[in-house]
Amino acid sequence: MIDIAVQAEADWPQDIAWEALATRAATAAIGRTPQGAWLTDPALIEIAVRLTSDDEVHTLNRQYRQKDKPTNVLSFPMIQPDLLSTVTQNSDDGEVLLGDIVLAHGVCVGEAEERGISVADHATHLIVHGCLHLLGHDHQNDAEAEAMEAIERSTLAELGLHDPYPVTED
Repeated sequence: MIDIAVQAEADWPQDIAWEALATRAATAAIGRTPQGAWLTDPALIEIAVRLTSDDEVHTLNRQYRQKDKPTNVLSFPMIQPDLLSTVTQNSDDGEVLLGDIVLAHGVCVGEAEERGISVADHATHLIVHGCLHLLGHDHQNDAEAEAMEAIERSTLAELGLHDPYPVTED
């Protein structure tokens, strides 16, 4: 079972049901991975999503990634990737904190405008992306990036959303 807790700062649109959006995004992402069985497992898989300011994400990005700028999404996994396959069986209390996902408001809004999509749709993509990072996926090289992007594309298609990585002619 998946439990998503969302904390949205005032700058984020208040007319969006953020917990429902984040739960839908994370559930769809997890369902497209080897951890898909978690969706029906009795263990409680917890993810925290923070919708915050560019300044806060800038600080976190500098502190944890040594990059002195804001970014659209940061993920903070609480479980080592090599332990993911047994995490629900090894939980002492039936609860597993998978990790935290943090989105930067200004960056998200700007990217949504550039792409001609809603902030909610772009945030959905970023939560899917962040969730995949919590599950050990990465994009440090071309092969990893292609594999992760394929999961993102199929997840967003399942959700009826845009392809975030359209093929362009050079």
